[in-house]
Amino acid sequence: MRDRILVTGGTGKTGRLLAEQLTASGAGARIATRRPSAVDHVRFDWDDMTTHGPALDGVSSVYLVAPTDRAEHLPVMLPFLEQAVMRVPGRLVLLSASSLNEDGPMMGKVHAWLHAHAPRWTVLRPSWFMQNVTTQHLPSIIGEGRIYSATQGGRVPFIDAADIAAVAVRALTETTLASDDHVLTGPRALTYDEVARAISEVSGRAVRHHRLSADELTDRYLGFGMSRHYASVLAGMDDAIAHGAEDRTTDEVERMTGRPATDFASFLIDQRAVLSGGQP
Repeated sequence: MRDRILVTGGTGKTGRLLAEQLTASGAGARIATRRPSAVDHVRFDWDDMTTHGPALDGVSSVYLVAPTDRAEHLPVMLPFLEQAVMRVPGRLVLLSASSLNEDGPMMGKVHAWLHAHAPRWTVLRPSWFMQNVTTQHLPSIIGEGRIYSATQGGRVPFIDAADIAAVAVRALTETTLASDDHVLTGPRALTYDEVARAISEVSGRAVRHHRLSADELTDRYLGFGMSRHYASVLAGMDDAIAHGAEDRTTDEVERMTGRPATDFASFLIDQRAVLSGGQP
């Protein structure tokens, strides 16, 4: 019988790629979304408990992506997690972050809960996504020739979301994998100054890194409509990078998938049209 895997955040950066890779591997993906628009979609809302049970019907494993509109995730995710532990025979796989330790803030509390209550679990802790330069940073890259951060000269081992999805496929389908967390990185740690230079070389447009203080970055996020608490948490992550928190690499992508992690230069070449102001 083919596995049916529930993918929360199924239209997001990793969820969409995961669903594609699961289908290619022969597993079935059920995409959980607030606005279902296809036969393999199911309506799902973390805040609406009436959507939780139907989403779990017939599911063998679950990929968990926390809601992005808040800084603390366990309270809103807990009702669904409690149902999933009771009803799902396979593994619960949480997308967290390399900067978030077990029982730390945000997804760290969910990590700790899974460790304590789920029979089979995996927590993926990737570093910052390469795709950030083609999504959240793209407007300032195209419109101003700038990338804004409070990372100063700190280094980040950016990772391709497709590599995260590939690791998630194994975690969701490999029954003998031990429960554990995995810090996932690309092959090289880069400063945002180096990122800006690499984008300039590939795109043909001059791009530079504009260094902000953590307070200035918080104000920038507030201008985007974020709550002050969430904005300060995100700015604090940049400040941690500035102090070396992300300056490391691991071989977890290769160990879990059997192939090396994607390098940043190759990713940028693939995204040249987007970074030049065109379409994907």
